Amino acid sequence: MTVQGRSASGYSAWRLIADELRREIFDGSLPPAAKLPTEGALAERFGVHRNTVRQAVAALASEDLVRSRRGSGTFVVEHSVIVHRIGLRTRLSDSLGRRGSAVSGRLLESRTVPVPPAEVDEQLRLDGRPALLMESARSVDGVTISRGTHWFDAERVAGIDEHFARTGSMTAALRAVGIEDYLRAHTTVGARIASGAESSDMALPMGTVVLVVHALDALPDGTPLQAGTTRFRADRVELDVEHPDAGAAMLDQTGPAAPDYAS
Repeated sequence: MTVQGRSASGYSAWRLIADELRREIFDGSLPPAAKLPTEGALAERFGVHRNTVRQAVAALASEDLVRSRRGSGTFVVEHSVIVHRIGLRTRLSDSLGRRGSAVSGRLLESRTVPVPPAEVDEQLRLDGRPALLMESARSVDGVTISRGTHWFDAERVAGIDEHFARTGSMTAALRAVGIEDYLRAHTTVGARIASGAESSDMALPMGTVVLVVHALDALPDGTPLQAGTTRFRADRVELDVEHPDAGAAMLDQTGPAAPDYAS
């Protein structure tokens, strides 16, 4: 396999090599504790200079997928991919099971937006009321795996940003403002290259792919609660999307499906 210095799309050779090795790590071809081929062997395999291989391996090391041992070589690190199940009641801590306590969230920004985007106004049925915008990041076992943008009716959830900053849990923050339960009403999933801010927040090499989830959460009576967009590290998270019939029935009784926009 020969990799040119830069593909027709402008994608750098070292990124293509990193993508190939990452796939081999995740599909088990390079299992944990396996030793990577030498720089020379990888350079010959991909038809590139050793410096290009070195960049690719450095990218994998920055993702904690490989680790170099002086005098021994570079080895695959034990790793796990989180399967996040998105259903009627979607909670990352539930997806992690016993590891749920390893989830932590941090507030990056919060502000009241007097005139939110028209799409947000429509989704949350604000009728011209101000919205609360929150930006957050979530980590599992100390590794940041997602960055979220959350829109709320500012009057309905007054003080939620302070509770989230204190607890690191959106569910706990909602309970603190009197909301005990909420349901997923709508989800769309896509993928794209991470922005500069997302790469920085999640410690990703530039050019890394993120999964993008646009979502609308609602109260059990169908009242819109939160419109949001979450960007997940595609190398650490898989999404299992399932909407039970009960959710569809709820939407049929409470109004039309929400539009796709949630940012």
